Amino acid sequence: MEYEEKRGLPCPYPECGSSDAFSYNTGGFGRCHSCGTKYPARKEMFDWAKSEYPPIGSTPTVENSPPTTAKGSGDYVAMRGISPRVMEQFNVKTYADRQEYIYPSGGIKVRGLPDKSFYAKGGFKGDELFGMNFFTAGCSKSVTVTEGELDALSVAQMMTSDYINPIVSLPSATPSSKLWEKCSDWLNSFSRIVLSVDNDDAGNAVADRMSKMFPNKVYRVPHDKFKDANDFLVNGAKEEFCSAWFNAKKYTPDNILNSTEQFLDLYLNTPEHEYVPTGIQALDDKILGLMQGHFTVIKAPTGIGKTEVMRFLEYNMLQRGVPFASWHLEETKLRSLLGFVSYKVNDNLTRRDLIEEKGAEEQVKKAIGELTKDELFYQFYLSDGQGGDELCEQIRYFSQACGCKFVFFEPIQDVVSGQSEETKEQLLADLSVRLSKLSAELNVGIVTIAHTNDNGDPKYCKMIGQRASVIIDLHRDKESQDFEERNTTYLTVQKNRPCSEEGRAGKMKFDADKFTLMEVY
Repeated sequence: MEYEEKRGLPCPYPECGSSDAFSYNTGGFGRCHSCGTKYPARKEMFDWAKSEYPPIGSTPTVENSPPTTAKGSGDYVAMRGISPRVMEQFNVKTYADRQEYIYPSGGIKVRGLPDKSFYAKGGFKGDELFGMNFFTAGCSKSVTVTEGELDALSVAQMMTSDYINPIVSLPSATPSSKLWEKCSDWLNSFSRIVLSVDNDDAGNAVADRMSKMFPNKVYRVPHDKFKDANDFLVNGAKEEFCSAWFNAKKYTPDNILNSTEQFLDLYLNTPEHEYVPTGIQALDDKILGLMQGHFTVIKAPTGIGKTEVMRFLEYNMLQRGVPFASWHLEETKLRSLLGFVSYKVNDNLTRRDLIEEKGAEEQVKKAIGELTKDELFYQFYLSDGQGGDELCEQIRYFSQACGCKFVFFEPIQDVVSGQSEETKEQLLADLSVRLSKLSAELNVGIVTIAHTNDNGDPKYCKMIGQRASVIIDLHRDKESQDFEERNTTYLTVQKNRPCSEEGRAGKMKFDADKFTLMEVY
């Protein structure tokens, strides 16, 4: 049989009384590192000692077996490193089959032994803090809040002093609104609320809620490798807990910055504006390039050539070795690919009949291989019935899993579908807000195209433009009698939150023979 070594336990000898210096081996022997006395010894011991630390020759206790007591009315018995003195301080009595935690109003939460089942009696409602009745409001600068009664007792055991700071426990990991209503004034009477809660979803939810209820007062003890306060205690890590308690940092939710440390971290670890030049010099003079962490909208009426401008920008990413994802809703996947091929070989190879006519099959295959060999380009699409939610999930995937710096898609109005223009407007407004937040959160550049109405605003929804960091407007005179003018697209920066520069941003000429765009001066 393998025996277990337990540390940080109460000394069994009254003349010592140490709360955490005793080590015990479940084989039946131990030693107090405070008084130096071995166990067992022929000297006075606490009544509970032999039941809690069975000596050599007796049956070893199972780790979670209940402490025994001879008194039918219960007794203050050591358990999991917590001494009888602390049990008595919080009026926690142990019986043969249970341990009882009495709450301020008299309701009792019962912990079954040895199965750890919980049940209530005596009108227990779960709307109070365990231990609150032992401390008057504002009696100390700090109050410690744990997620369980044994954890509160463990904190009291580890932070032993002549005067114990208030220590209380939540009745559960998901406290009710009534508890906060009933206990908020008492908690608010302290200048510092120190949380020792599990590092899981429930513990984080408690920390978030309390930090909002008591701004600038909530501090959180980092548990690191330990699950909870009792885990510190039974592993003999009293000093580690006390150090973590005294050095607890003020807690704010992940979406809030407040402390000097957080702002310095923001300054030191936030990357500079990361951008990729567009390859259009006059446009780059205004916006530097396409920005990561920003939502860019290219807008124009139907038929102006927005898709070709976007393809030019995408091909520029391939040339510069920047990973990106792309979805052109209004053309086939093959047409999107062959658009890149046309730029690569400087010839119009956008259709199979043209490829066959020009005998360019091998040239196309070679170009595809060269364009995709580094796997920087991700082409995607959404199925019928999918919309804004799925698009945002795809963007998160490309950013987090694939390392994409930019995601292009167009047109934004076709991502959602509504039964009426009013419904579609609301869906597009919601999507625009989400995209602007997502780009900043993931530090990914999101670039889309928006069709415009007769007033030059994004069709169906002005919010598209309001949420964009950068708006590039395109204009082309499709009816001009002049061939060159008819094939020239003018760019204007209408909004430029990162760099402020706005106005005319150059022009691009479409070469119908090569099916490509190029900047002209």
